[in-house]
Amino acid sequence: MKLDVHAHYLPDFYREALREHGLGQPDGFPYIPEWSAQEHVAFMDRLGIERSLLSVSSPGVRLGDIDLARAVNDAGRRAVVDHPGRFGLLASLPLPDVDEAIAEIGYCYDRLAVDGFVLLTNVGGTYVSDPSFAPVFRELGRRGARVLLHPTSPACWEHTSLGRPRPMIEFLFDTTRTVVDLVLNGTIAANPDLRLIVPHAGAVLPVLADRVRAFASLLEPNVDVLGDLRRLHFDLAGHVVARALDALLTLTTPDHLHYGSDWPFTPEPVAAAAAERIDDAGLALSTNTRRLFVGR
Repeated sequence: MKLDVHAHYLPDFYREALREHGLGQPDGFPYIPEWSAQEHVAFMDRLGIERSLLSVSSPGVRLGDIDLARAVNDAGRRAVVDHPGRFGLLASLPLPDVDEAIAEIGYCYDRLAVDGFVLLTNVGGTYVSDPSFAPVFRELGRRGARVLLHPTSPACWEHTSLGRPRPMIEFLFDTTRTVVDLVLNGTIAANPDLRLIVPHAGAVLPVLADRVRAFASLLEPNVDVLGDLRRLHFDLAGHVVARALDALLTLTTPDHLHYGSDWPFTPEPVAAAAAERIDDAGLALSTNTRRLFVGR
């Protein structure tokens, strides 16, 4: 039975808020997926998924002047309670407000018993690797938090996406951009107890890691680029077999890999085919995930 670290939930009020803010096609995705906890459990049963860690995907919880972090976190907790043993929760944070984000970390651990958190690669064009967010990473690191990094549209997407949905290409580069900056600015090294999960088989990191290391020898000679990247965890959401997985395994070890369905943004037939290919690879993904989340 699979443990799914990359699965999303969209409560009705959140879907409505997206529409009200003109986000009926979030990140260029053609529609807002339907979601209910009951249908999610049914999907899990069909794909042999024991437990899914729910998170809010892009465009996140900051919609204009409204922040929905507390509301979606409470809704996620209700799904966990109403379906014992089937869901966990990766809570959202009300960034860019650093003080409110740190307060929400405490609330989520103390009141909601969350399994970890989800962070978008950037919030309104400010990347989570920005020094202004360092106190949030220190608090997450102090608590030994498990954090799923999730891509969103880059600040310059109007010029780079060429009219196509940003999840196709832009998401992968935004993930890579963020992780590289977290490594080069020392955030990863400074928070050894933080457990960061990089999505989509590491995005473009396996291809660019050696190039980044070469530049780091000139720019940040004290940074161990490959060592820091090896410490990270990676989910296998998306089309990773056979090419992406092979490249990723040159960067990390099999015990740092975790299953991800990316449902409901990934349609069930596509998710089922991807899961079958991952199963054929014979990786002990559920064992890895249980080990990662032990104690939470």
